Amino acid sequence: MEPTPKRRPGELVFNIVIMLASFGLLYSAYGISGFEALSAPGAVPMATTAIMGVCAVLILRDTLRKDGDTTQTLAAHILPLIVIVTIAMIAAYALLLRPLGFLPTSVLFLLVMVRFLSKRSLAFCLAVSVGTVLLIWIIFRLIFAVLMPQGIIPEGRIVSAITSLF
Repeated sequence: MEPTPKRRPGELVFNIVIMLASFGLLYSAYGISGFEALSAPGAVPMATTAIMGVCAVLILRDTLRKDGDTTQTLAAHILPLIVIVTIAMIAAYALLLRPLGFLPTSVLFLLVMVRFLSKRSLAFCLAVSVGTVLLIWIIFRLIFAVLMPQGIIPEGRIVSAITSLF
């Protein structure tokens, strides 16, 4: 018989959050149309979130049965600095995308992340970031004509000037 696995740091809190989120989504799904009929617009979302809620309760029950004594720590094994920085940078990217636009936000995001992950020189990181964003911008904005958040850089004028050359 295999020993019961130990409860990892943060596992209990995470499971409680997932359970509360599942029941919050169930309440939100109920608000779509209530229990009108099986073919009502909210029937599938309610069934899905009800299954999520039941599973969350069962997982929480199993988590509570585990022994919490482990040698792992939250900072070293579960949520190291690299994960925290990446999550924070993605959140910052999402918040800055609309006001700054695609080009400066993407260059800034890549510059910080490449510098943080590679520990290379600032010149190298800037070259990689600008080159990558420029390549992506050319492919998607000029070739495929995908609109991206404009922000502080007048992309329309740049595109117009480039297309007038051809």
